[in-house]
Amino acid sequence: MSLSVPGQEGTRPPLTRRRRRGKREGHPLSPYLYLLPFMALFAVFVVYPVGYGLWVSLHRWDLLAETRPFVGLEYYRNLFDPETPQSQFFWNSMKNTGFFTLVSVPLLIGTALGLALLLHRPIFGRALFRSVFFLPGILTVSVMGILWRWMFDNQIGLVNAVRSDLFGLPPVPFLSSEGLAWVPVIVGTVWWTIGFNMTLYLAALGNISPSYYEAADIDGATSWAKFRFITWPLLGPVTLFVFVTTVLASFQLFGQTLVITGGGPNRTTQSVMQYITEEAFANNQFSSASAMAFLFGLAMLVFTYLQFRIMARDARGGEEG
Repeated sequence: MSLSVPGQEGTRPPLTRRRRRGKREGHPLSPYLYLLPFMALFAVFVVYPVGYGLWVSLHRWDLLAETRPFVGLEYYRNLFDPETPQSQFFWNSMKNTGFFTLVSVPLLIGTALGLALLLHRPIFGRALFRSVFFLPGILTVSVMGILWRWMFDNQIGLVNAVRSDLFGLPPVPFLSSEGLAWVPVIVGTVWWTIGFNMTLYLAALGNISPSYYEAADIDGATSWAKFRFITWPLLGPVTLFVFVTTVLASFQLFGQTLVITGGGPNRTTQSVMQYITEEAFANNQFSSASAMAFLFGLAMLVFTYLQFRIMARDARGGEEG
């Protein structure tokens, strides 16, 4: 039985309804209590390490010293001084990482799209082929690196064995030749990670309505016209996502060059992450390594911000269209 004042029905809800609504709304701080576990873990494992790393980069850090004096931006200035070895090796590794990204990203996107278009069709053994291309992604980077290092070994590698036995050609020193050392790194990375991008494209292709292609068939459109005016525009959002994630993963190149080439020959395949690790744990220059990591992280943040701006602009354009 609800309680209400005669003659004032509709001015305020019944008491039982108000109580029920209050129970549903809950306390205004309830959402923050649900976020508290994540915020605690984020503070412990992200905010604190980042802040501590920044503090290290601003001090002359020595594990054996009793004092660690404040030096400000000294280690950051060293990275822009061409006379310092840190500047030379750091920007050389940045150039190597940029080259790897520039070459591998188009291959990872284009080849994944081509495989997805082929395996989206109703062909015999389609599920088997999808699994074959996706399974390398479950391997660890160390296993992948050892496999491709053996494949391109200068003397006993499978590639040189095929060249010698089938074609009578001399062995090629892939791992010890500047320029050629990138071949096993790039080919191995494409083989290792292409399955993830292919799966994303397959999911996007499955979401395209067949009615678009039926209408195009009625108009007499060719296969290239259907891909150009239907498939490719509708794959735009997933392509942008694949592009951003692939570029970020390529910039974090580390395990492939460490296992396959060791960063050689003559540091021509040494990545940024590999040199930062060397500076910290081989040279015991933690302050310098922290400065490099922050500079590299800042570049990644700028790139990510620009990509999200492009995604937001494309989304607004799609809504307006």
